[in-house]
Amino acid sequence: MLCLIGVARAGALDGAASGIGWVVRQEIARHEVPGAVVLIGNRNRILYERAFGYRSLVPRERMTIDTIFDLASLTKIVATTPAVMRLIAQGRLSLDAPVARYWPAFAAHGKSQITIRELLTHTSGLPPDLPLVTPWHGRAAALRLVVQQRPVARPGTRYIYSDINFIILGELVRRVTGEPLDVYCRRHIFRPLGMRDTFFRPPATVRARIAPTLLVNGHLLRGEVQDPTAERMGGVAGHAGLFSTAGDLARYAQALMRGGVTSPSGRRRFLTPAAIRLMTQPQRVATDQYRGLGWDMAAPFVAGRSSLPPFGAYGHLGYTGTSLWVDPVRGLFLIVLTSRLYPDGRGDAQPLRHAIADLLSVTAPARLLPDARPAPAWTRAYRDPPAVSAGPASPVQTGADVLVADHFAELRGLRIGLITNQTGRRLVDLLAHAPGVRLKALFSPEHGLDGRLNAPVGNSTDPATGLPVYSLYGRHLRPSTRMLQGLNALVFDVQDSGTRFFTYATTMAYAMQAAARQGLRFIVLDRPDPIDSRIVQGPMLSDSLRSFTGFFPLPLRPGMTVGEIARLFNAQAHIGARLTVIRMRGYRRGDWLNQTGLRWVRPSPNLRSLDEEILYPGVGMIEGADVSVGRGTDTPFQLLGAPWIDGVRLAAYLAARDIPGVVFTPVRFVPDASRYKGRPCQGVRILLADRRALRSGLLGIELISALHRLYPQQFDVGATLPLVGSRRVLEAIEAGENPRAIARGWRRPLRDFLALRRRYLLYHG
Repeated sequence: MLCLIGVARAGALDGAASGIGWVVRQEIARHEVPGAVVLIGNRNRILYERAFGYRSLVPRERMTIDTIFDLASLTKIVATTPAVMRLIAQGRLSLDAPVARYWPAFAAHGKSQITIRELLTHTSGLPPDLPLVTPWHGRAAALRLVVQQRPVARPGTRYIYSDINFIILGELVRRVTGEPLDVYCRRHIFRPLGMRDTFFRPPATVRARIAPTLLVNGHLLRGEVQDPTAERMGGVAGHAGLFSTAGDLARYAQALMRGGVTSPSGRRRFLTPAAIRLMTQPQRVATDQYRGLGWDMAAPFVAGRSSLPPFGAYGHLGYTGTSLWVDPVRGLFLIVLTSRLYPDGRGDAQPLRHAIADLLSVTAPARLLPDARPAPAWTRAYRDPPAVSAGPASPVQTGADVLVADHFAELRGLRIGLITNQTGRRLVDLLAHAPGVRLKALFSPEHGLDGRLNAPVGNSTDPATGLPVYSLYGRHLRPSTRMLQGLNALVFDVQDSGTRFFTYATTMAYAMQAAARQGLRFIVLDRPDPIDSRIVQGPMLSDSLRSFTGFFPLPLRPGMTVGEIARLFNAQAHIGARLTVIRMRGYRRGDWLNQTGLRWVRPSPNLRSLDEEILYPGVGMIEGADVSVGRGTDTPFQLLGAPWIDGVRLAAYLAARDIPGVVFTPVRFVPDASRYKGRPCQGVRILLADRRALRSGLLGIELISALHRLYPQQFDVGATLPLVGSRRVLEAIEAGENPRAIARGWRRPLRDFLALRRRYLLYHG
């Protein structure tokens, strides 16, 4: 895990600074980004400017405030859009003129009526990008391909985000001015604004300050544009190719907020106020979707912004993990720069950008002034902890790693069936070729062998090995006698979630029972409890409520590894399996998954990050009722809502409850799957502020109690019983008891469980 560092510049955002620091460090620790630079300012001042983490891992280089990033699609609004708007203001281009007026050849193949406005708003009907399947290189080749393109929709009738639109706009700048886009922007935009670190094709003299973008076949992209189309065009294109720093982007944002004036005390303008107003005026491009000219639209940075229409702020995102947002309503701008594709192309900057925008939205305007009073109450949960340690000196070895390191000695001479999914997929290929081991069949739990399905799964054949794959989440929940025929051992290698009502532990228990009946050995390859195996939290599952989501009376968070749970089940449920647990090496009880050195792999389709997995026990308790927990959105279990909820009211109620470890902000969202699919919902975004302070069971009870109190007619509190796991707890909620008093009621059962649990623990720390 990365050692987290921060380099700060004094500012006036002290109230939100600890929250920003926390969320950035969380995303670095989750390996979503190696580092980041965050800058917030107003039209005349920088209020917050800080660098976190690393810009390069090998060699290790600390992130600095002056790090240069590949801006990707920010090129569209930092270079191409202002260049085009200058020419429109000068009368050299006409916004509603057809492109063919300036580039006659462009009219070919049904494009004669496409206008400059339609290019800027992505309503030209052109496809998203130029074809890359055939080899081509150079600007001239790209322009020939542009001419050959045919619209896939009638111009002006459909929103299609298209890089081709801005390749065309970049070419129009060249045709009208006689200067290539990079030269024109340097002369008329970057130099007047003092943007000294902004360029296409950055020179070698600044290479050491550039954040690497991607490691491709051993080649490190550093100073070379990541976008493949822009790269083929030689690094200069209207849609991508620009490199810059947070400081230079701040100069640009401040000039926009000053009506185009290049400096606070100056009179020179790079754009007219009228051009800026025109550029940032919302225009409907689809149902409930608006764009500016080149710019995305959003609500201003105010409380409840997610429930407001997209007017007031404007900005853009970049594929590499960059973003710039300007809010004239609050008089603020926000810059978040990351290189989320480095090193392996798998990072995701979107949760980071969302969380920082949410934090900025609930910071009172007075807090942005130098004489701000103490931080508002909501920031108390955002304690900025000391830098997170790098964890163990060497990565933890899972049971599967130990098995491989020991040359499969435990399995030698066995005919085995392997129960696994995407979290143990690597082992399938290794066992298929392991000497002395005969892998005969595969078994998959809920979500299937690849962990992608949200429905019952049928049997299949593994294309890589040709082995049968028997589903244990479909017609059968247990291995049948036929499935086990010819085997003398079952091996279980699945990463669990650390939550009582996750089905993988039940699948393991059912398979242990089947193995015991057939006299097979059962071998568990142990894995960490990803959410800290020292934490044990209630409520306890009542014995009468056992089900597929609760095989044995466990607390909500049992604080056990899957191997330890297998030992407990085998003895306490009287399974009697011939059980062997291959222990991990280097594991310390209490390590969160991101402190083990193990790579994050989604345990299920809707647990997409460690933060979501940490929130899952509490938020998941409510899932049986008629509310959305964010399934069908980018952040499941970080959202809660329904069409009948008032998000602002619910957020205010929950904030007043002062629930440890979490912060609530109003939100509006439309799930594209699961409950309320396609229907607008209001509710709350749940931000994890302090994972060690979080009491998952209390969070769940607070959420259920809040909805029962605020919406007694719409909310079916009884539907939460299977996952809450206790009728006494539910009766107390219905009676209006304080959730904290309810939580105190499960202390004695937890003490009894802790005494039982001690017998089966394998690790200390």
